[in-house]
Amino acid sequence: MKLDSSPAAPPGSTAAEGATPSQRMGRGAGVALMLGSGLSNQTGASIAALAFPVLGPTGVVAVRQWVAAVALAAVGRPRLRHFTAAQWRPVLGLAVVFAAMNLSLYTAIERIGLGLAVTLEFLGPLAVALAGSRRRTDLGAALAATGAVAVLARPTPSTDYPGIGLALLAAACWASYILLNRTVGARLPGLQGSAAAAAVSGTLYLPVGAWALWHHPPTPAALGCALAAGVLSSTVPFLADLLALRRIPAHYFGVFMSVNPVFAALVGLAVLGQRLDTPAWLAIAVIVGANTLTIATTAHRPSAHRPTGSPPIGSPESP
Repeated sequence: MKLDSSPAAPPGSTAAEGATPSQRMGRGAGVALMLGSGLSNQTGASIAALAFPVLGPTGVVAVRQWVAAVALAAVGRPRLRHFTAAQWRPVLGLAVVFAAMNLSLYTAIERIGLGLAVTLEFLGPLAVALAGSRRRTDLGAALAATGAVAVLARPTPSTDYPGIGLALLAAACWASYILLNRTVGARLPGLQGSAAAAAVSGTLYLPVGAWALWHHPPTPAALGCALAAGVLSSTVPFLADLLALRRIPAHYFGVFMSVNPVFAALVGLAVLGQRLDTPAWLAIAVIVGANTLTIATTAHRPSAHRPTGSPPIGSPESP
């Protein structure tokens, strides 16, 4: 969510030209926060995967949604009684997207692994960034990403098409999240919209989570992993992103978030022992490059301006 309150650089000047030493130091801290946010997010997802054999993806997602609801309610403090019908409509849509996005992503992680699932999910913000563009650069990025997806989904004895489909569903949910959150940011002040959506999503998961935990009794270790996933993948990234966006321009945010698929593949290898072959690594590199190029160049187009409160394209703030 765009919270950058630093003064704009003079017309015609670049960020580097107008930055003072203190501003450069602040941007360095912002970049460190962004990288830490991404690493925390993917580490949390890998820890969540450790609980899948006991709780299943549904049980883990339910716990994560509850943690996110509590954290966001504490920060955003939504005044639910004062919401109008026009404000509630996008909030409810956002709540459904939250619920579907995390469940589809975690189920995909269980089936195809962390690195591939997160990489395919990144097609969501990339599609939003490319939508309606007629520039050759963006067309090239779209074609490159399409080719990379074809490589990731190529037929092999171990190809899991339902898992790929779930990851693509998560990508569609992320794209919907970006579009809906623009509306929420325009209609509600501060973080109230996201906090309200997280609260509704957490409430929706009360019966679902109760059913999942009843049929999959949690062990202390599995419950601890699910809680840790909620903190590392929701609370820590959310707060780190807010702090980072006060220090760096919004388009930098999207560029640095492009490293998430790489983090996911590396963390998946280190924590879960999930190895990718060379074509998969190359496909991940192509999608990351396409996203980085598109986000970086989008910042210089008039259409890149967004309402205050909406996330920069590529933001994975998905409670």
